[in-house]
Amino acid sequence: MYDTLLVDTLTQYVAAAAGLGTAAFALVDSTKSVFGGTSNYGYFAIKRTVRQFLPADPKTPKKSTPAVLGFESLRSSLRANWLNGTPLEQQKAIAKAQIKLRLNDSTVTAYANITKVDANTLTEIAKKIASGDPLDPKQNNEWSRFDFILTSILDECYARADQHYRNFSKATAVVVSVCLALLGQSVYPPSFGGYAVAFLVGLAATPVAPIAKDLTSALSSAVKTAQSLRK
Repeated sequence: MYDTLLVDTLTQYVAAAAGLGTAAFALVDSTKSVFGGTSNYGYFAIKRTVRQFLPADPKTPKKSTPAVLGFESLRSSLRANWLNGTPLEQQKAIAKAQIKLRLNDSTVTAYANITKVDANTLTEIAKKIASGDPLDPKQNNEWSRFDFILTSILDECYARADQHYRNFSKATAVVVSVCLALLGQSVYPPSFGGYAVAFLVGLAATPVAPIAKDLTSALSSAVKTAQSLRK
Protein backbone atom coordinates (compact mmCIF):
# COMPACT_ATOMS: atom_id res chain seq x y z
CA MET A 1 0.00 0.00 0.00
CA TYR A 2 2.75 2.39 0.97
CA ASP A 3 4.65 1.62 -2.25
CA THR A 4 1.56 2.31 -4.32
CA LEU A 5 0.96 5.66 -2.62
CA LEU A 6 4.61 6.61 -3.08
CA VAL A 7 4.58 5.76 -6.78
CA ASP A 8 1.27 7.56 -7.24
CA THR A 9 2.79 10.65 -5.62
CA LEU A 10 5.89 10.46 -7.80
CA THR A 11 3.71 9.99 -10.88
CA GLN A 12 1.73 13.10 -9.98
CA TYR A 13 4.95 15.09 -9.57
CA VAL A 14 6.22 13.85 -12.94
CA ALA A 15 2.92 14.75 -14.61
CA ALA A 16 2.98 18.18 -12.97
CA ALA A 17 6.58 18.74 -14.09
CA ALA A 18 5.67 17.68 -17.62
CA GLY A 19 2.77 20.13 -17.83
CA LEU A 20 4.84 22.87 -16.24
CA GLY A 21 7.74 22.30 -18.62
CA THR A 22 5.45 22.37 -21.65
CA ALA A 23 3.83 25.60 -20.44
CA ALA A 24 7.22 27.18 -19.79
CA PHE A 25 8.50 26.29 -23.26
CA ALA A 26 5.28 27.64 -24.78
CA LEU A 27 5.64 30.95 -22.95
CA VAL A 28 9.29 31.28 -23.98
CA ASP A 29 8.40 30.44 -27.58
CA SER A 30 5.62 33.05 -27.58
CA THR A 31 8.22 35.82 -27.08
CA LYS A 32 9.24 35.30 -30.72
CA SER A 33 6.21 37.38 -31.72
CA VAL A 34 7.83 40.47 -30.14
CA PHE A 35 10.75 41.53 -32.37
CA GLY A 36 11.93 37.93 -32.58
CA GLY A 37 12.14 37.41 -28.81
CA THR A 38 14.46 34.59 -27.83
CA SER A 39 15.16 33.85 -31.50
CA ASN A 40 17.52 36.82 -31.53
CA TYR A 41 19.86 35.00 -29.20
CA GLY A 42 22.66 33.24 -31.04
CA TYR A 43 22.38 35.44 -34.12
CA PHE A 44 25.23 37.63 -32.86
CA ALA A 45 27.67 34.77 -33.60
CA ILE A 46 26.55 34.74 -37.24
CA LYS A 47 26.67 38.52 -37.52
CA ARG A 48 30.14 38.69 -35.98
CA THR A 49 31.52 36.06 -38.37
CA VAL A 50 29.96 37.47 -41.52
CA ARG A 51 30.97 41.02 -40.56
CA GLN A 52 34.63 40.09 -41.07
CA PHE A 53 34.09 39.53 -44.78
CA LEU A 54 32.61 42.92 -45.66
CA PRO A 55 33.83 46.49 -45.15
CA ALA A 56 31.63 48.90 -43.25
CA ASP A 57 28.77 50.40 -45.23
CA PRO A 58 29.06 54.11 -45.92
CA LYS A 59 27.05 56.30 -43.56
CA THR A 60 23.66 57.04 -45.10
CA PRO A 61 20.46 58.68 -43.85
CA LYS A 62 18.31 56.35 -41.74
CA LYS A 63 15.46 56.30 -44.26
CA SER A 64 17.65 55.60 -47.25
CA THR A 65 17.86 52.13 -48.77
CA PRO A 66 21.19 50.38 -48.04
CA ALA A 67 23.36 49.19 -50.91
CA VAL A 68 22.12 45.90 -52.33
CA LEU A 69 25.51 44.25 -51.89
CA GLY A 70 26.43 45.96 -48.62
CA PHE A 71 26.69 44.45 -45.16
CA GLU A 72 23.32 45.74 -43.98
CA SER A 73 21.42 44.01 -46.77
CA LEU A 74 23.30 40.78 -46.04
CA ARG A 75 22.65 41.14 -42.32
CA SER A 76 18.92 41.67 -42.92
CA SER A 77 18.73 38.60 -45.17
CA LEU A 78 20.56 36.30 -42.74
CA ARG A 79 18.66 37.61 -39.71
CA ALA A 80 15.31 37.07 -41.45
CA ASN A 81 16.20 33.44 -42.16
CA TRP A 82 17.45 32.94 -38.58
CA LEU A 83 14.32 34.39 -36.96
CA ASN A 84 12.09 32.47 -39.34
CA GLY A 85 13.66 29.17 -38.28
CA THR A 86 14.89 28.19 -41.74
CA PRO A 87 16.75 24.83 -41.59
CA LEU A 88 20.41 25.37 -40.66
CA GLU A 89 21.78 23.67 -43.77
CA GLN A 90 19.69 25.96 -45.94
CA GLN A 91 20.77 29.00 -43.94
CA LYS A 92 24.44 28.09 -44.38
CA ALA A 93 23.95 27.61 -48.12
CA ILE A 94 22.27 31.02 -48.39
CA ALA A 95 25.02 32.69 -46.34
CA LYS A 96 27.75 31.12 -48.49
CA ALA A 97 26.04 32.18 -51.72
CA GLN A 98 25.53 35.71 -50.40
CA ILE A 99 29.17 36.05 -49.35
CA LYS A 100 30.43 34.73 -52.69
CA LEU A 101 28.13 37.16 -54.48
CA ARG A 102 29.91 40.04 -52.74
CA LEU A 103 33.40 39.05 -53.86
CA ASN A 104 34.86 42.12 -55.59
CA ASP A 105 37.87 44.45 -55.51
CA SER A 106 36.80 46.00 -52.18
CA THR A 107 36.27 42.68 -50.39
CA VAL A 108 38.91 40.43 -51.90
CA THR A 109 41.59 41.38 -49.35
CA ALA A 110 39.33 40.56 -46.39
CA TYR A 111 38.22 37.31 -48.03
CA ALA A 112 41.82 36.26 -48.64
CA ASN A 113 42.93 37.12 -45.09
CA ILE A 114 40.10 35.19 -43.45
CA THR A 115 40.32 32.06 -45.62
CA LYS A 116 44.13 32.15 -46.00
CA VAL A 117 44.00 31.85 -49.79
CA ASP A 118 46.28 33.74 -52.18
CA ALA A 119 44.98 37.31 -52.55
CA ASN A 120 46.32 37.79 -56.09
CA THR A 121 44.74 34.57 -57.32
CA LEU A 122 41.46 35.44 -55.61
CA THR A 123 41.53 38.86 -57.32
CA GLU A 124 41.95 37.17 -60.69
CA ILE A 125 39.10 34.81 -59.86
CA ALA A 126 36.83 37.72 -58.93
CA LYS A 127 37.55 39.43 -62.27
CA LYS A 128 36.90 36.26 -64.27
CA ILE A 129 33.66 35.56 -62.40
CA ALA A 130 32.51 39.13 -63.11
CA SER A 131 33.36 38.82 -66.80
CA GLY A 132 32.11 35.25 -67.14
CA ASP A 133 35.45 33.86 -68.27
CA PRO A 134 36.36 30.27 -67.29
CA LEU A 135 38.89 29.64 -64.53
CA ASP A 136 42.20 27.95 -65.27
CA PRO A 137 43.19 24.82 -63.26
CA LYS A 138 45.18 26.77 -60.67
CA GLN A 139 42.37 29.26 -60.11
CA ASN A 140 39.82 26.47 -60.02
CA ASN A 141 41.80 24.69 -57.27
CA GLU A 142 42.14 27.90 -55.27
CA TRP A 143 38.43 28.61 -55.68
CA SER A 144 37.59 25.11 -54.43
CA ARG A 145 39.88 25.64 -51.44
CA PHE A 146 38.21 28.97 -50.72
CA ASP A 147 34.78 27.30 -50.92
CA PHE A 148 35.81 24.53 -48.51
CA ILE A 149 37.27 26.95 -45.94
CA LEU A 150 34.25 29.26 -46.18
CA THR A 151 31.94 26.29 -45.62
CA SER A 152 33.94 25.27 -42.53
CA ILE A 153 33.77 28.80 -41.12
CA LEU A 154 30.00 28.98 -41.62
CA ASP A 155 29.51 25.48 -40.18
CA GLU A 156 31.30 26.53 -37.01
CA CYS A 157 29.50 29.85 -36.57
CA TYR A 158 26.03 28.41 -37.22
CA ALA A 159 26.69 25.48 -34.87
CA ARG A 160 27.78 27.93 -32.17
CA ALA A 161 24.77 30.16 -32.81
CA ASP A 162 22.37 27.22 -32.58
CA GLN A 163 24.00 26.05 -29.35
CA HIS A 164 23.73 29.52 -27.80
CA TYR A 165 20.07 29.75 -28.82
CA ARG A 166 19.16 26.32 -27.42
CA ASN A 167 21.03 26.89 -24.15
CA PHE A 168 19.48 30.33 -23.66
CA SER A 169 15.99 29.02 -24.44
CA LYS A 170 16.37 26.16 -21.96
CA ALA A 171 17.74 28.45 -19.25
CA THR A 172 14.89 30.90 -19.80
CA ALA A 173 12.35 28.06 -19.71
CA VAL A 174 13.77 26.88 -16.37
CA VAL A 175 13.38 30.36 -14.87
CA VAL A 176 9.82 30.62 -16.18
CA SER A 177 8.88 27.13 -14.93
CA VAL A 178 10.23 27.88 -11.44
CA CYS A 179 8.27 31.14 -11.33
CA LEU A 180 5.11 29.35 -12.45
CA ALA A 181 5.63 26.61 -9.86
CA LEU A 182 6.10 29.13 -7.05
CA LEU A 183 3.12 31.13 -8.26
CA GLY A 184 1.00 27.97 -8.30
CA GLN A 185 2.10 27.08 -4.78
CA SER A 186 1.14 30.55 -3.54
CA VAL A 187 -2.56 29.93 -4.21
CA TYR A 188 -2.58 26.90 -1.89
CA PRO A 189 -2.52 27.04 1.93
CA PRO A 190 1.03 27.09 3.38
CA SER A 191 2.44 23.63 4.02
CA PHE A 192 5.72 22.16 5.21
CA GLY A 193 8.18 22.17 2.34
CA GLY A 194 5.56 23.51 -0.09
CA TYR A 195 7.71 26.18 -1.77
CA ALA A 196 10.79 23.97 -1.65
CA VAL A 197 8.97 21.18 -3.46
CA ALA A 198 7.52 23.68 -5.95
CA PHE A 199 10.99 25.05 -6.61
CA LEU A 200 12.40 21.56 -7.24
CA VAL A 201 9.50 20.64 -9.52
CA GLY A 202 10.07 23.87 -11.43
CA LEU A 203 13.76 23.04 -11.88
CA ALA A 204 12.96 19.53 -13.05
CA ALA A 205 10.11 20.60 -15.34
CA THR A 206 12.19 21.57 -18.37
CA PRO A 207 14.28 18.40 -18.77
CA VAL A 208 11.44 16.12 -17.65
CA ALA A 209 8.84 17.46 -20.12
CA PRO A 210 10.09 15.58 -23.22
CA ILE A 211 10.34 12.21 -21.41
CA ALA A 212 7.49 12.52 -18.93
CA LYS A 213 5.23 9.99 -20.63
CA ASP A 214 7.90 7.29 -20.69
CA LEU A 215 9.00 8.09 -17.14
CA THR A 216 5.44 7.85 -15.81
CA SER A 217 4.92 4.56 -17.61
CA ALA A 218 8.18 3.24 -16.21
CA LEU A 219 7.19 4.12 -12.63
CA SER A 220 3.81 2.43 -13.02
CA SER A 221 5.42 -0.68 -14.49
CA ALA A 222 7.99 -0.77 -11.68
CA VAL A 223 5.39 -0.76 -8.92
CA LYS A 224 3.28 -3.41 -10.67
CA THR A 225 6.36 -5.62 -11.03
CA ALA A 226 7.27 -5.17 -7.36
CA GLN A 227 3.76 -6.02 -6.25
CA SER A 228 3.63 -9.15 -8.41
CA LEU A 229 6.94 -10.38 -6.98
CA ARG A 230 5.63 -10.04 -3.41
CA LYS A 231 2.64 -12.25 -4.10
